[in-house]
Order: sequence, then structure tokens, then C-alpha cells
Amino acid sequence: MDRELLQTTLAEAGEPGYRTDQVWEWVARGAGSYEEMTNLPAALRERLAAAVPLSTLAVRAEARSDDGTVKTLFDTGDGRPLEAVLMRYRDGRRSVCLSSQSGCPLTCTFCATGQMKFGRNLSADEILDQALHFRRVEAIDHVVFMGMGEPTMNIENVLAACALLPELGVTHRRTSISTVGWVPGIDRLAECELPIGLALSLHAPNDGLRSQLMPVNDRYPLAEVLAACERYRAARRRKVFVEYVMLAEVNDLPEHARELAELLDPRAYKVNLIPYNPTGTYDGSSPQRIERFRAILAEHRLPATVRLTRGRDIDAACGQLAANAA
Repeated sequence: MDRELLQTTLAEAGEPGYRTDQVWEWVARGAGSYEEMTNLPAALRERLAAAVPLSTLAVRAEARSDDGTVKTLFDTGDGRPLEAVLMRYRDGRRSVCLSSQSGCPLTCTFCATGQMKFGRNLSADEILDQALHFRRVEAIDHVVFMGMGEPTMNIENVLAACALLPELGVTHRRTSISTVGWVPGIDRLAECELPIGLALSLHAPNDGLRSQLMPVNDRYPLAEVLAACERYRAARRRKVFVEYVMLAEVNDLPEHARELAELLDPRAYKVNLIPYNPTGTYDGSSPQRIERFRAILAEHRLPATVRLTRGRDIDAACGQLAANAA
């Protein structure tokens, strides 16, 4: 919802200031229409329905996976495409993966979004409206900023959206922001008082290989990125989650695992190994190679888990979002 438009419309109607809070409370709880807002006068509900859409986004397409995952393709008011994903888990968790940009200005070679044309940063309202779309379907309790774009390049709008997520049912401690290592954004997150988690997309244990996979490493090499992560950890007193996509014969060799274990302090980091979701660039590591990699990290006391892939059959898994309506 365009909250500024809501305030303006209510002010022009001569309504008291508390009406804004009333409308937002209904929206945050998942109301699908103004008709549901029974504590508003009927005439005001009609006026708002005509003047203030419940969402700044329009749904263009939706895909559903056999595992319960839902991917929605939206258009912004100016026609920019973006995708968001609802992931359902057997333990009852309902996690939403949000986009922070339409497309992405960075060009990580294994990521479909990185091959898109970059559009622009999303506003805080456009970010929130992705979560609200799914909140209208069912309650949500986790949010990860791992969709389209680099969240820390749009950090102020991302944090503005995060500040309101508890009103949708998602606490700050169940919210995580993923970054490729954009140092100014990591430092801004460290300064923020909200207890939001940090996930680092690492994907290589040394600068040479990381620059091949992620050109951003030329701007912010590993030493600078890990120093920023340490500043975050010192300020927030939380471990940093490291995301490591497993690419066959590229970054999944035993020597890579040993190098990664030497690079990361087990007291500060936990590794999440990500089976590669096909985007046409690389081959993914086999389950056996992933387990061997994990075992080597365990030998060096570096905790690691293997991510449960969700929505691969509808191109909704990690690295696959590309605003494709097909």
C-alpha cells in the first residue's frame, strides 16, 4: 500500500489522524478489501477503494510447486518486474523471500537475476506489498531478503520495510538480509538497532575464484568483506550465516573446503551449503560431493548444513528468479 497516498487521501477527506493507523492495522492483518474494515464508515471505505489501491504491485503471473512453494511475478506501477516466493515447510513455518530491486546491477555468473537488465530500487511500500500479498493468503512468520537484487544497495528502504514486518507477524529475529558483500550496506546494518540477521553470499574461499564468480569481489575483496562482517558481529552479537552455492568442479573440491575452513572462524560463522539450482551456466555438485564438502568442514569444527531446496520445479529456488512469466 502507498502509505503516503493513504495519509493524503484521508487528510483531504477531513478524517482524523487515527484513521491511517486503523487502515494499516487491517492491511497488516491481511485484509483483502476495504469492505472488511468494519470500523471505518461505509462512505470512507468507498472513497478509499476508489483512490488508494491495497497494493502498489500488480500480479502478472503465479506458479505453484509440488512442494507447496508459490512464486508470484509482480509489476510495479511503472512496469518494473519483480518476483517473490512463499515457502511452506512441514514444521509449519511460512517463510517469504522478498526482492529489494527489480533485476540486479551485480552480475554474479551463477544467478539468473544477475543476467536480467537492472530496473531500479524498490520502495519500502513495494517491498512490504510482496509480503502482504502472501499475508492475505495465510499467516507468515519468517522473511529473507534473498530475492531479486542486492538488499544492502537499497538498505534504507529495506530497513524501513523491516521496521514494519512485526506488524505482519514477522519478528526482527526471524528476518534475514543477504548480501554479496556490499561493505557500506553491511556497516549500515551493523549500526541499525533492529536485531536482523546477516547472510553473506560467499561462494568461494579465495579472491581469485570469487572474482570469477562474483565480479563485485574486485570492488570489495574478501578481507574487506569479512572485516565488515566482524563489525556486524561485534555490534549485534550474532553469528553470520555464510551461503555457499555448490558448483561441480568449480568450488566444491576438497581443497576448497579446507581453504574455507581456514578462512572462517567457527565462533563467528555458520555455513549453509546450497545445491545449485540450474540457470544454464554451471553443473551442480552431486549430493555425494556436497556431503564430502560438509564433512571436511565438520572435521575443522566449522558448522555447516545443506539447504533444503524449495520450488526448483517452478524456477523459484535460490538464484533462479528472473521475472519469467512462463
